[in-house]
Amino acid sequence: MALGGDHKKLLEMIPDHVKNTWNDWGLKGLMLLSIASQIVLLLLGNLRKHNPRTRIRISLWCAYLLGYAVVSGSLSIITRSALNVCSTSRPISEQEALNTNELVSFWAPFLILHLGGPDTITAYSLEDNELWLRHLAEVGFQSGVAIYILLLSWPGCSKLPLLSILIYIAGFIKCFERIRALRLANTEHLRDSMLGSPDPGPDYPKFVESYRLRKSQGYNLSIKEVQEAHYLMVNDHAYLEVRGDEISAAYALFQTFKRIFVDLILTFEDRDNSQSYFRNLKSSEAFSAVEIELGFAYDMLYTKAYVVYTFVGLVVRVTSVFMILMVLVGFCFLCDVDDYKLIDVVITYLLFATSVVMEIFAVITMLRSDWTDVWLSQRSYSRDDLILPFLKQPARQRWSHSIAQLDLLSVALEEKPGRHLTAQKFLGIDQYRVKHRYKTYCKVSNNLQDLIYKQFQDFITPHVDSPRTTRALCRHRGSFSLGMNDCKDLLWSITKVEFDQSIILWHIATTLLYSSVMVDNLDQGDIGVYRLESKRISDYMLYLLVSYPVMLPIGIGMIRYRDTCAEATRYFKENGPITEKVIACEKLLGVYCPDISPIKVKGDRCKSALFDGCRLATTLKSMPDKERMWKVICQVWIEILAYAATHCRGFQHEQQLRKGGEFLTHVWLLMAHLGITEQFQVSQGHARARLAAS
Repeated sequence: MALGGDHKKLLEMIPDHVKNTWNDWGLKGLMLLSIASQIVLLLLGNLRKHNPRTRIRISLWCAYLLGYAVVSGSLSIITRSALNVCSTSRPISEQEALNTNELVSFWAPFLILHLGGPDTITAYSLEDNELWLRHLAEVGFQSGVAIYILLLSWPGCSKLPLLSILIYIAGFIKCFERIRALRLANTEHLRDSMLGSPDPGPDYPKFVESYRLRKSQGYNLSIKEVQEAHYLMVNDHAYLEVRGDEISAAYALFQTFKRIFVDLILTFEDRDNSQSYFRNLKSSEAFSAVEIELGFAYDMLYTKAYVVYTFVGLVVRVTSVFMILMVLVGFCFLCDVDDYKLIDVVITYLLFATSVVMEIFAVITMLRSDWTDVWLSQRSYSRDDLILPFLKQPARQRWSHSIAQLDLLSVALEEKPGRHLTAQKFLGIDQYRVKHRYKTYCKVSNNLQDLIYKQFQDFITPHVDSPRTTRALCRHRGSFSLGMNDCKDLLWSITKVEFDQSIILWHIATTLLYSSVMVDNLDQGDIGVYRLESKRISDYMLYLLVSYPVMLPIGIGMIRYRDTCAEATRYFKENGPITEKVIACEKLLGVYCPDISPIKVKGDRCKSALFDGCRLATTLKSMPDKERMWKVICQVWIEILAYAATHCRGFQHEQQLRKGGEFLTHVWLLMAHLGITEQFQVSQGHARARLAAS
């Protein structure tokens, strides 16, 4: 008895008015929360494609996780309400409660619609595509609960159960589309769909049999090898025929080069066709083609593009809107809304409004997408043939057009001191906040694109005195540029150290020279371009090293960065309060002594590269021609950028598409189009051997 009394007291810890409030408003609150999550997913699902801000991703992540949880909780409450409707123990006089429970059951199919989600987002990350079976199980279970609710409320005292059938159909279609989109974007399925038919090659046993037969007949045989002719597969690579249609050409390129996202190989034909297309493009046109391709890649991986961006998908969308509008009309004219509570009616209309707006938004998004341009082009139409004026000018923002920046010396100088550091350290987020506090963004300029594209074009152009292969740039990270500019005394900073150490060394040197070396007309002409873009690539590569080390070759970059920061901070504090970066850079340049190597003093335990960077900066500063100095620095950074791009797995490039896109991914895909990649494993066709009798 005592145990029962204690248990009763425990239950009574929640006051009755709180329980009553939950009973009255719990489901209503969950429904409003589900509507809000759908609106967030609808608006931010496409926005994250070109907005790298962290708050966008956090909001989207919360709404994405909330979607499943709210649907599950809401359906459980609706099931209990539906059981109450079927209960014979309830007095028939409670008509108002009965009507309320029927209307609540009418909300269930809208939750299935919400479970299907908007077309702008199916997966928050690539892991969701890999777990498509888990999503299928979740959707299947919740759909079963929804059907159970429909059976409990059937036939009911009103037309609501009958009207809800159309909503159920639309919801099941959307859930099917979402699961199918997740499955199609699964890495294993993508790879299998791109493999094509197996290629057994020429029949060796048959050739040997023919050889032995003719040999036994007394023929004197010799074997001659005839290589397959190299030709452009115009029929398979339509981008050779659509140079005037940028989007269709990019789509055709994407159909071939999407294989590198799942680590499949390309052929010499792919390389030759792609190079022939890019050979006469300007840098802006080349990067634009890559941008469009990555837009298709994002849609393939994170949206319902492969499912709904078809004629059937458009028909389904229009049908869904029509069915929802039919149910809305039926609700208004066949049901007496005065029988229900006002707040329940308001929520019902909000559910209708949200569903209709989502479907209309889906249709508009589909018509304004690049997929529509491709569909029109394949049928010899253009956007000018569309009736509605706003559809003739589709949205063209496909990625953020920006690169993140992180300056090591700014962190060491504590230019942006944090607030509430005690609380941050207690929560363990102080180091995380440092990276975000000092992170800035700058636009990818036309000058930067020109410099990168020109250097790649120069590299793949045959040189009589310096023969090169396109794969060579994938294996070097600055040595070519130093060799071409007769700077072999700087090769130690590239060939004698690890890749992450090279980044920190050249970052320190670039920052020191950028802030301290002053010449006349520094920001004008080529020297200004080299100087500014070198600093931007330098800060970008350090940002990748600190924030996304998985995109770079394996190393101890974070340890080197932390040790270097610690040494710089100690130096600035011991030499007085230094607040201006120019003064700090001048002081650091004055520390290095050519007669004493930093490694001899510091040993190998500390991984700081601070004064080795000062040594590099001092050597560069001694160059009399400052324009040549900045040109060398810029070319080395482009080579470092290219090395990092080619050594990053396709999976990591895919991950960054959901965060506004990384410029490194654009460089990686551009290099692949120019043939600068190690994924061209098929260098020639089949060797056609024939027997020659004499």
